[in-house]
Amino acid sequence: MEIQYQGEHLGFGVLGNILIILSFTAALLSAISYYFSFKQKSELSNSWNPLARISFGVHAVSVFGIVFLIYYLIHGHFFEYYYIWQHSNSVLPMKYMWACLWEGQEGSFLIWTFWHVVLSFFIIKKAGTWEAPVMFTMMIIQTFLASMLLGLEFNGIKIGSNPFILLRNHADFANLPFIQMADYLSKIKDGRGLNPLLQNYWMVIHPPTLFLGFAATAIPFAYAVGGMLTGRVKEWVKPALPWSLFGILILGTGVLMGGAWAYEALSFGGFWAWDPVENASLVPWLVLVGATHVMIIFNKNGTSLHSSYILCTLSFILVLYSTFLTRSGILGDTSVHAFTDLGMKGQLLIYMVFFFALAIFLSIKNRKLLSTRSEEDPVSSREFWMFMGMLILVISAIQISITTSIPVINKLFNLKMAPPADAIDFYNSWQIPLAAVIALLMSVGLYFKWKQTDMKSMAKKLLLSFIVSLLITIGVHYYFQFDRIQLVLLLFTSTWAFTANLDYFIRVLKGNIAKSGASIAHMGIAFILLGSLIANSEKTVISQNRLNVDLGKDFPNNENILLYKGDTLPMGEYYVTYKDKIKEGIHIRYEVEYLKADHSTGQFQKQFSLFPFVQLNDRMGNVSEPSTQHFINRDIYTHVTYAELDDKEVEKKTNEGYKPGKKYQLSIGDTITTSNSLVVLQSLNKDVDKDLLMLLESDLVVAANILVMDVNKKMHQANPVFILRGSEAFNRPVEITELGLRFAFIKIIPEENKFEIEVSEKEGNSREFIIMKAIIFPYINILWVGCLLMIIGTWIAIIKRIKKLRTA
Repeated sequence: MEIQYQGEHLGFGVLGNILIILSFTAALLSAISYYFSFKQKSELSNSWNPLARISFGVHAVSVFGIVFLIYYLIHGHFFEYYYIWQHSNSVLPMKYMWACLWEGQEGSFLIWTFWHVVLSFFIIKKAGTWEAPVMFTMMIIQTFLASMLLGLEFNGIKIGSNPFILLRNHADFANLPFIQMADYLSKIKDGRGLNPLLQNYWMVIHPPTLFLGFAATAIPFAYAVGGMLTGRVKEWVKPALPWSLFGILILGTGVLMGGAWAYEALSFGGFWAWDPVENASLVPWLVLVGATHVMIIFNKNGTSLHSSYILCTLSFILVLYSTFLTRSGILGDTSVHAFTDLGMKGQLLIYMVFFFALAIFLSIKNRKLLSTRSEEDPVSSREFWMFMGMLILVISAIQISITTSIPVINKLFNLKMAPPADAIDFYNSWQIPLAAVIALLMSVGLYFKWKQTDMKSMAKKLLLSFIVSLLITIGVHYYFQFDRIQLVLLLFTSTWAFTANLDYFIRVLKGNIAKSGASIAHMGIAFILLGSLIANSEKTVISQNRLNVDLGKDFPNNENILLYKGDTLPMGEYYVTYKDKIKEGIHIRYEVEYLKADHSTGQFQKQFSLFPFVQLNDRMGNVSEPSTQHFINRDIYTHVTYAELDDKEVEKKTNEGYKPGKKYQLSIGDTITTSNSLVVLQSLNKDVDKDLLMLLESDLVVAANILVMDVNKKMHQANPVFILRGSEAFNRPVEITELGLRFAFIKIIPEENKFEIEVSEKEGNSREFIIMKAIIFPYINILWVGCLLMIIGTWIAIIKRIKKLRTA
């Protein structure tokens, strides 16, 4: 008998599935129509264009409908749908609702599709005769993206993942007993919720910006393919150039937003960790920057056409590869950004291989038309050094790609290559010298003239900025004492890149903003390099523990400070006081006051307070998030590395005066902390005196050897016993009266090689404390100013190119 389920809203799912099918079929029909539109040379070709546009309109309405329908379901807490249950809950603040939409794979593909639709409207309006060939490529891309939401399966082959699948039909729930109940929805109290790491305002704007950047890389590629298909092998570069600049602007902004999110929300202490998914987003941007520069060369003197085609193609293919890395599950736990595999690995590969094969086919087919003049560019020409800059960017991208792809290489060739043990140091050892070369080329690049340059005249123009940069480098190096020559080299070249481009803006361009896009963007990138260099290499951990307590290997004393509530301790140039713990919903905020001593009054003067917090999440684990005090010349970055999360006011006392015990699953050598000591599980002892414990000879007995070190570094020993008598297990707890601690050996977990130890403390024993880490990032605002300058400069360059295109 079929179950009549109660409380489900099935109409929304039906509507959603209709929209998904419409989106896919309309995209495919639009692609076919656009293909025949540019293939037919006669007037009859016009008959295909209206059909193509109508099909695109249906596709666009369908995509918009899917987006807003999923958001409506999230907002309305319709947990009968698996995607809604998995990514949202009823207590999530309204400001994070949109982040639920793109947290999952289906939502991220959807937002990518959405941006392609938005950009396609501009192509239809502005592309003119390029509309049909460019939109043909765009709609082929849309067909593939729309297929990622189909959720069909044929003979075990999965095509897409449907966001409107019902919870009761999903593989994770279908066989659970409560799903067979007609009122199963009443058993589901709430959704799983949004990942705590994503509950940050940056994650509301960073993913859609990044996906807009991904979508933007498709347009230069679409122009390149359109040019190859229509025989306009050289004409495509000019209209594609503003779009490539737009891609640089948006994708670069998205990557930088990711760094800002990491800095504000993650507790690793920095803004760039060479995470595999960060890398996978950076590489297409590097290649697109290279592509844009060779496109400018082609526009100027007709060379580098083939390079332009290859790099525009590669930037898009690398976006697809980034998607494969992120969503195939191949990265495993190596990235905080990676998705689990939803069985679409093969589909993603087909998507990537199709466009790669198409690009190669068209390149071979048009190889004669792609060839340009064969003479070499003079070494004294601007185009020569722009081409060299492109090569350095490509080398940088190759190094990052190879190292990031180690899991893929291992899978393909059945190897066991290990990723770098210290990823940050490994990448920096390659990328810092390459960045120094790029900065050097940015310093001199704009001073070269097209075709030929008078080197003496150029040297005179560069002399002032060179001397100023050299003096700044000497001063900064004297102040910071960099310990590696490559850091000093990057310091000089990035400083010179800024001063030389500033000088170019002032003395050559005479402050003409309309022509200053390149110089301002170069100044921005120089500041990004300079700010990253100083902030990362000279960051200082100021939180050294001052108490006579060893915090253990997980909390090194030279990086962490133990603060008891109400105590004031010196930390760097400040004194710090742990003032209070404030619970606000799912957040526990720890108020830490930063003080300075007023020697004239003998009192402490409050400077500021920071509120690092822990976000509580029973299902996904608690997350510690930092709090930062911003100054013009530095940031003080603080996060809690350990804290007792229990609400001590509601804990119940026991008859023995002990609070309820806490259970820990420990391996040999593991360390835990109590309010007044460090506890180490040293070993197990099977040779226990059963007579002394008045046990039976047949009893199986194991004692845990526990070392306890109090705040005065005095050592204590505890040996709780675990006893197995037949099928019955029990234990004999032991106390360390002096410390008010009691230990019980609860059970053995053989499959994990762990042992459960319960630790109880007396009521009057504990004193609230936190362990905290604080880092000073000097002059990090140089980095953020650089981000703004790069964005402004790129936008000015886009406006300039659009005006030139209109004039042409």
